[in-house]
Amino acid sequence: MTGAPAYFTPQEIRSAVGYRDVLEPVAAAFRDYSRGLGASPAAVFAPAGPDGDVHVKSAWLPGRQIFTVKVASWFLERARRGGTPGSGVIAVFDAATGDLRALLDDEHHLSDVRTAAAGALAARTMARRDSSVLGVIGTGAQAYLQTLAVADELPLRDVRVWGRRASRVSSLAAALRARRPDLRVIGVDSVQAAVEGADVLVTATSSTEPLVHERWLTPGLHINAVGADDPTKAELTLGSLCRADRIVVDSRELTAFHGDLSRFPEEERRVDAELGEVLAGSAPGRENGEQVTVCKLVGLGVQDLAAAEVALDMLGSPHRGAAPPAHAREIHR
Repeated sequence: MTGAPAYFTPQEIRSAVGYRDVLEPVAAAFRDYSRGLGASPAAVFAPAGPDGDVHVKSAWLPGRQIFTVKVASWFLERARRGGTPGSGVIAVFDAATGDLRALLDDEHHLSDVRTAAAGALAARTMARRDSSVLGVIGTGAQAYLQTLAVADELPLRDVRVWGRRASRVSSLAAALRARRPDLRVIGVDSVQAAVEGADVLVTATSSTEPLVHERWLTPGLHINAVGADDPTKAELTLGSLCRADRIVVDSRELTAFHGDLSRFPEEERRVDAELGEVLAGSAPGRENGEQVTVCKLVGLGVQDLAAAEVALDMLGSPHRGAAPPAHAREIHR
């Protein structure tokens, strides 16, 4: 017999857990995954056509007390009704018995912060250490968090934001200036203006057609491509991926089916390393200052597992035996 599972609300989770809290646990999960430990299968379906999709990701790693199953969705209709487009829940199970231990009703927050952590780790290991100009394609929560994550890792001075709606660009720029007044954040009127001359580029859109062309890429650029996370989406042209000197992914297996690289025929698809291998030091992220590097992230269940462990510790779940934090560690948009 077991007790009722613990339940945590979106507000509790948001106030307790920020991307910095999950940064090193996510790094450890990446390293374990790339060593071939555990499993992290994923399924994606689109019950609402182009205006909605659902991702189901599960994960276990040896030696962990829990395993997780996440259902995360994105529906435009939810935003039309006044909410955020993203929602979801992570179910946490006892790894010894299989009993349900907790429900983290996070409204996609843990997915957002663990993705931001992955972007920070990619910037840390793959971008030039003197990078000062960031281009951002997209205006949503991930564009905001990825910018903060990269700015924490690199000496950024300038941020150039492009989005399809000028009002969203202005809103994102204002939020970034408020959070990081040391950054010069401007909106630009084309993808090309955001890309050309940037030291680092973040692509964080739901585009189904490529936006970034190879002729805009300059030597030394690093790209964190985080938006295209299912078979229908793409942000980078095949030419821009061919132009890259090094391509690093979170998962060789999953990027063969999801995102930009899945558009290549199998015999032409090139992956130089997994991010976990780069973090472990068994593969380089960047070998010189002239290389164009790409980190293509589709999101792994082991990241959700790591984020769930952190959340339960910080929220004081009785199943984890930790006290809650005295105050929120991270402010989120």
